[in-house]
Amino acid sequence: MKSNTVWLVIPCYNEQEVLPETSKQLRDIMHGLMAEGKISSQSRIAFVNDGSKDMTWNIISQLHEEDHIFTGINLAHNRGHQNALLAGLMTAKDYADAAISLDADLQDDVGAIGQFIDKFLEGKDIVYGVRSTRATDTVFKRGTAHAFYKVMKFMGADTLEDHADYRLMSKRALEGLAQFKEVNLFLRGIVPMIGYETDIVYYERHERFAGESKYPLKKMVSFAVDGITSCSVKPIRMITTIGMLVFSISILMLIYFIVVWAMGRVVAGWTSIVISLWGIGGIILLSLGIIGEYIGKIYMEVKERPRFIIEKVLYEASPCQNKQ
Repeated sequence: MKSNTVWLVIPCYNEQEVLPETSKQLRDIMHGLMAEGKISSQSRIAFVNDGSKDMTWNIISQLHEEDHIFTGINLAHNRGHQNALLAGLMTAKDYADAAISLDADLQDDVGAIGQFIDKFLEGKDIVYGVRSTRATDTVFKRGTAHAFYKVMKFMGADTLEDHADYRLMSKRALEGLAQFKEVNLFLRGIVPMIGYETDIVYYERHERFAGESKYPLKKMVSFAVDGITSCSVKPIRMITTIGMLVFSISILMLIYFIVVWAMGRVVAGWTSIVISLWGIGGIILLSLGIIGEYIGKIYMEVKERPRFIIEKVLYEASPCQNKQ
């Protein structure tokens, strides 16, 4: 029979307002699944503290003291959502048969956790959580989200539409993920590269329970740029195509002006010259910016700096028990 120790991995950054309710709902779900025999008593809820400035780590420590089902992973300093998530998954890899990643704000429907585990017990190595609807989003957010996935697909990044980081990964899928050593992480693009048998669980995304979103528009744009440049070289190839196109146009313009000169006609051309200078100058600056993004990523990769440093792990190997 397939072993079924499952860890929930939840990155946290300044989540003191939502953690009490999140921990309560997750604990009830996990104890229920244990009672049904779907997961073992060694299953855990792992909160990863990503250098929070509030009481997040204190709350995690208190939860661990009250019930050993809670595990705490404290990063030495803030490393960002993707690195915090990776730290939790790599820790879970050493203890669990599968890990489910989700956010702390209860926007991901925790009621779908049982469906993830059912798929895992059927033999799936990766199970993606996909939103069934975006009815709760504003028109702007819905439009930008769809645009994001279309751009990612056009740029060659293999991502699943309406899937964020709510997913289950088996132990061997986690071991496959551990082989990807890049510093510039975009897990939504990396996980599909692992392979193995996959499936999908559809769920409705809720409003954030409390606190503020950690992904304002500026961070979302930055996240999109990181995703594209981490998973695809198509922007570089587009620069080559644009360069060839501009060069071809310049050859045609050269021929045109030679013909005009031979015919003895005076060419004013101020407007066309100004437009050409601004147009070509803009293309050059844009191209340099795109190339700079890739050079910056190469710079970070060759340094081989650690993606995260764990300061402390709160974990008890004994069966879960409530100390209250």
